[in-house]
Parts: sequence; C-alpha cells; structure tokens
Amino acid sequence: MKIFTIFFILIFLSGNEFLFAQDELNNQFQKAEKLFKEEKYFDAITEFKRVIFFDSENKYDYESYYKIALSYRAGNKLSEAIRYFSLAEQSAQTRDEILNAKFEIVKLNILRRTTSSALNLLDKIESEFPEKQNDVINWRGWAFIFKDDWESAANEFNKIDSLKWIADFCKNIENSKYSVRFAKIISYFLPGAGQFYSGNYLSGFLSLGWTGLWTYLTVNSFVEKRIFDSVMIGNFLWLRFYNGNIQNAEKFAIAENQKISNNALEYLQNNFKGKKP
Repeated sequence: MKIFTIFFILIFLSGNEFLFAQDELNNQFQKAEKLFKEEKYFDAITEFKRVIFFDSENKYDYESYYKIALSYRAGNKLSEAIRYFSLAEQSAQTRDEILNAKFEIVKLNILRRTTSSALNLLDKIESEFPEKQNDVINWRGWAFIFKDDWESAANEFNKIDSLKWIADFCKNIENSKYSVRFAKIISYFLPGAGQFYSGNYLSGFLSLGWTGLWTYLTVNSFVEKRIFDSVMIGNFLWLRFYNGNIQNAEKFAIAENQKISNNALEYLQNNFKGKKP
C-alpha cells in the first residue's frame, strides 16, 4: 500500500514539475517576444535562443528561429538571418510556415544581390507551390531589379496585370541608361565624345584638348624630322591620353547608369505599395 502511495505521489510531483517547467518556458518566450516588439533585437536573440535550448518538445522552435532571423535582418546581418530562416523552415509544421521562411530567404538573397540563389529558390517554390506563382513572379522581378537588369524585370512584372505599371517603369529606366559600348566606340573616333555623350562635358573637353595637343606636337615633330621627339610624344603622351579618354568614357557611362538605377530603386522603395524586399 505504501509503495503505491509513494508511486502516485511521485507521478503527481513530476506532473506538477512538468507544468511548472512549461509555464516557465512560456514566460521566457513571452519575455523574448516583448523584447522583439520593443526592437531590442540583440537581447531578443539571446532570449529566443534560451527558449530553444530549454524547449525539449520543440514547441516554440519555429517562432523562435523566425524571430531570431528577423532580428538579425534588422541588424543587417543578412547571412545570419538566412541561416535562422533555414532553421525555421526545417522546424515548420505547416505549408504556410515553410513558404514564409522560403520567401524570407529569397528576399535576403535579393538584398545582398546573390541573384542566382534567389532565382533558383524561386524556381523550387514555383514547382512546389504553384498557387503562389504571382508571388514568385513579383520576387523574380525584384531580383532582376537588384541585379540591375531592368529589361528582365519588366518582362516578369508584365506577366501580372496589376504590375504592368512597374513593368513600364522598368522599361523606361532601361531606355534611359547610357550605352557603355557606344560611349567607348565613339571615343575611338573622337576623343571626349564618350564623355560628352554621358553628360560629363568638362572631362570631354579635357580629353579632346589634351589629345589634340599631343597629336599636334607628335605630327609637328615628325614634319620637322625630330623623329625621336615624335616617337616619345606619340608613345608616352598621346597614347596615354587617347587610351585614358576611352577608359573614362566607359567609366563615366557606367557611373551615370548606376545613378539612374539607384534613383529608380529609391523611388520604388518609397512609392511601390506592393510586396518588396
């Protein structure tokens, strides 16, 4: 009789201890949630990791990993954020949870411009979640935007009627960019022309002036039969400024295109009301 009494007492105590532990774990999770909402992300990460460590039943794993990832993202630690979104995906219990984690990883790859990783994951999502095709198209478009491939972005957004305005916007950005190839080609024929083309007039005048000066001195030395002077001026001065003119034409065209892309990105971040990274 005493043995049975002791046995039931132990079961009762262990049950209470389990309930107490669960209450403590829940309190710990609520504390982590509170820190997260207060945007105390470093402290929140520490508390969520503590929850995961003591959560023997993995009850809070998904939410804890997910919030840790969001906290790392808020601190611009994108690689760490991807790692914890991946852990959240592994501990997910529903399709929606899996999909949310996958899309967060896509967005982080877009932001850090690892476009191939983003596009590969989007292909997998499209095959596994065909009902989310519009979301996949949207994120593909953004991936191309951050890759500075506005034409491909326009092609993606154009597949959805509600996003045709952003498709047109991307086309306009692509059309407004300078042709780097053209800037270089015209600089071969007329030094400074590439800089004029991209709006860098001072550099264009300097390239034209210096190249013209050394061309004149090279020819003049040759006419006056100062062959050594002609060779030295032509090889070391004229050639240097001529090649520099071509390099500058390319550099300025690329720089101007980058300004156009950055301004377009800033506009979209401030004015685009749909889903964005």
